[in-house]
Amino acid sequence: MINSKKIFNILKNNINFFTGVPDSVLKEFLKFLPNKKKNHLISVNEGTAVSHAIGYYLATKKIALVYMQNSGLGNAINPLISIANEKVYQIPMCILLGWRGSPNEKDEPQHLAMGKITLDLLKLLKIKYVIINNNNSISKIKKILDYSKKRKKIICIIIKKDSLSKNKVPKKREKLNNNNILRLKFIENLLKFTTKKYKIVSTTGYTSRELYYLRKNKKSHIRDFYMVGGMGHASSVALGLSSFLNYKKIICLDGDGSILMHLGSMHTIGVLKNPNFKHIILNNNSHESVGGQGTEAQNIDFKNLSKSVGYKNYFILKKKNEINKILKKFLKSSGPSLLEVKIISGTIKNLLRPKNLKKQKEKFLDN
Repeated sequence: MINSKKIFNILKNNINFFTGVPDSVLKEFLKFLPNKKKNHLISVNEGTAVSHAIGYYLATKKIALVYMQNSGLGNAINPLISIANEKVYQIPMCILLGWRGSPNEKDEPQHLAMGKITLDLLKLLKIKYVIINNNNSISKIKKILDYSKKRKKIICIIIKKDSLSKNKVPKKREKLNNNNILRLKFIENLLKFTTKKYKIVSTTGYTSRELYYLRKNKKSHIRDFYMVGGMGHASSVALGLSSFLNYKKIICLDGDGSILMHLGSMHTIGVLKNPNFKHIILNNNSHESVGGQGTEAQNIDFKNLSKSVGYKNYFILKKKNEINKILKKFLKSSGPSLLEVKIISGTIKNLLRPKNLKKQKEKFLDN
């Protein structure tokens, strides 16, 4: 296993600003990043993180580190190619990339296509890279950083899945009480109210996995579309459904990190004003499934935000003993309606991932 602290020590001696989107491959490394927002800024999406790095360079003439999963390269390409590229402003930076779906490695289907083309994509972008396979290869990092500084080039350090050794860093534990809402219990209650008239689109991470777990136990997956990839796009997929399946009631099970990634989608939802659209944000202020890093969503006024962009109704749920009462009001309302559910982090052990995705899609289309 690769010692992530050694990687961090080399990087911190050369870089003072870190930004990016949390990734499960890199979570052991991310534990070492500073808590001060001036030195470490968790971004809402990868393209925005690249833009933060560009701004940092323009202010300091120093390179920043931008961390992301390789799936995030899609979001990052625009500012990389149209602003930072050597033919435009030639702004150097260091990308730390978690490589999911690398060739000859087992992984989930949503990672395989990007995993296969990741190196080719970096070559097309003319980004020099090194792959850190073991502790001996860590020495390559200093060399490629020196190259970036001298040549003013964008460079990339690649880490494969399950490569980094685990690090014990104490976590702040949430205070538990009998009225806290767990995501799994909320979804379980929601399913009691959803008949065949409903279709559900669930966001990436634990939300889709828990919904799949609950459906699997009841041997029923026919009304769900699991967003196993494409973080941030659940609400837009659900909106498309609600526009053209107006005889169905559409529920989007979203997360705080997901909605922040493409917050402008709420504006489009408000513009269309589809009455059958029901939007649920499960807010635990956390990128829970990739390491529990904060999203800074705890203080967002989703009530005024949703009303200002055109949602008709807003509901908030904070206590377990109010779940059924609030759900009834929310589901009966004419949309677009938003329900913010204040949940605590936590899930069950050995949680399954959605399988047979094409088969799930066919079932979804047929019902």
